[in-house]
Parts: sequence; structure tokens; C-alpha cells
Amino acid sequence: MSITSEVKKYQDKDVIILTAGRYTATIAPFLGSNIIRMQDIENDIDFFRNDESLSVEELKASAEVYGFPTLYLPNRLSNGVLKVSDYTYNFPVNDPLGNHLHGFLHKREHEIVAAAVEGSSAVARTAYTYDEKDPFFSTFPVSFKAEYTFMLSDEGMNYEFKLTNLSDRQLPFGVCNHTAFKGPFVKGADPLDTRLYVPIGDKWQLSKKCIPTLDFTELDHHDKQYLTGSMIPVEHDIDNDVYYAIDGEMDGKPFYGAVASDLGSGKQIRYEVCRDFKYWVIWNDHGDKGYFCPEPMTWIIDAPNLPLPAEETGYMELAPGEAKVLTERIYSYIEN
Repeated sequence: MSITSEVKKYQDKDVIILTAGRYTATIAPFLGSNIIRMQDIENDIDFFRNDESLSVEELKASAEVYGFPTLYLPNRLSNGVLKVSDYTYNFPVNDPLGNHLHGFLHKREHEIVAAAVEGSSAVARTAYTYDEKDPFFSTFPVSFKAEYTFMLSDEGMNYEFKLTNLSDRQLPFGVCNHTAFKGPFVKGADPLDTRLYVPIGDKWQLSKKCIPTLDFTELDHHDKQYLTGSMIPVEHDIDNDVYYAIDGEMDGKPFYGAVASDLGSGKQIRYEVCRDFKYWVIWNDHGDKGYFCPEPMTWIIDAPNLPLPAEETGYMELAPGEAKVLTERIYSYIEN
């Protein structure tokens, strides 16, 4: 099995190309350490939305909807307010609904720490230190270090994200992956053959500002399609379906994540996340652009500001010097 990790150019920016057996992946440090492309070459599976005709600046302008971006902080903060136990910050309102949306980390240029082969894996390591040199620091003066590890093997992509508080203040810890799967993800497939399975629990009701109302909605026929794996995630509008994450089952074993399937070929993308991700937001940009986003989140939308206990919202903070690690895995699977 060929295993390589090489630094190459995407236009004028460095990227890391990983290859391991049937898999190849491109890691873009210039785009917040985004996996801007991942493929199973043998099975004609192209995991994430990508467009090589886009310039670097065009990608940065729409960094949330291409590839596999990691967001800090996730989703919306109502009116831009971020209430932490030791301070209240006011972020710019960058959402037409009157909120702050998605943070900034996924648009920063990160550094390459390593590109290497380690055992049976092609490995990329990147990092970003957020401090007074960042233009956002005057708004949010809480220094941290974000570290990313991508390990590609014949078992797919294993991903690790580590956040360390470098400041003397409390650091809010909320992370999301705005995972932009292609639909269809199999070459030549019918988009309407795409299906999505997500084990979901209670559904959060959202206001017109897309902020939780603190009420819950009983799962209807639409919602239950996620549980049965019968949801078609494209060609119709899915506008912020928000749920608690629960354990599901695949192949008779516990499964915590999401699965995209192509009915015509029996090919699947399986996406496993660690249990620190307690919520799913599912969105598809009106369903007419050839992609859909099952987004795992460690805290619910607007968690820092909600009058609910942390065990319900997922809200947490890192003390000075404290670190936390999240893990995920993405791979293809062929049904017999």
C-alpha cells in the first residue's frame, strides 16, 4: 500500500497531500486546516464539496461550505453576545438574522507543523496560535492554541482537534464541524439516490432568529427519516434541523455519528464523532447546490447565553492552561 505525505501547492499556497491505499486527502492550512478534498479513488467516492476553479480568496469568502471546516465558535451567538463566567464579550453581528455566526478560526492561515508517514498512516499536523497578532484579538482577548492532526490510513481519515487555553481568562469551548458532504458523492450517481442516517433525540425548536426557544418539538415524519436512514438530504430545503445526538447502530454495533448512502451503488460515507459532540445541526443551503451538512456540535446554538444548565446546552470552559481534545473518523464502506 502506497503511503505518502507531501507538501505541495494549491495555487500559491502550501497544502498537504495525504495518500494511503485507496484514499487521498488534501489538507489546506491556508483555509483553517480544512480537508478541502478527500477521495476513495477505487470506489469513485468524492467525500466533500470542492471546486478547484475557485481562487484562494473565493474559498476564504465561503470557507464554511466547502470541504471539512472546523468552526470555533459554532453556529450563532444571539446579537453577538458571548457570556463567559468571568466576562461578557460582544462579537460583531455578521448574520442577516442579527447574530454572530461561525467565529473566525476556519478562515485563518495556519502553520504546517509536520507532514510525515507514521507507521501505516500518512499524517499532517497543523496549528494556529491566537494572540494579539490576530485582528479579532481586540474583540476577544483570550489567547489559545488550536492543533490539528490528520491521519489517513486504509481505515480512512482519523482527525483530532486540540484546543489549549494560553490566557489568564476562562476560554469558552464550543466546536463544530460544518461538514459539507457532496450529494451525490458517487461519480455519476443520481442525487435522489442519496440517503442520510443520523441517530437523533429530542428536536430543538428555533426562533425566527435561529436561536433556541427552549421548547422542544415532537419528532414528525420528516425527522424520523433520519432515524430510518431514509432522508434524502438534497433537492429539497433542510433549514437547520437541530437535535440532541444519541447512539445509533450499524452492523449490529453501537454507532455514534452519521452515514450517507448511495442506493444505486450501495456505497456509503460513515462519519463517526466522539461523544463530546452532543448535538446535530443538519442544513443543505436550500438543497439545490449539490451538498448537505450534517454538523456535529459540542454545544447547542447560543449555548453561552441560554438560561439552562450546562448539561443541557453543552456549554463548557477551559481554565488557564487547560486543554481538550476532540476526535472524529471518516471512511467509506461498501454494502454487500
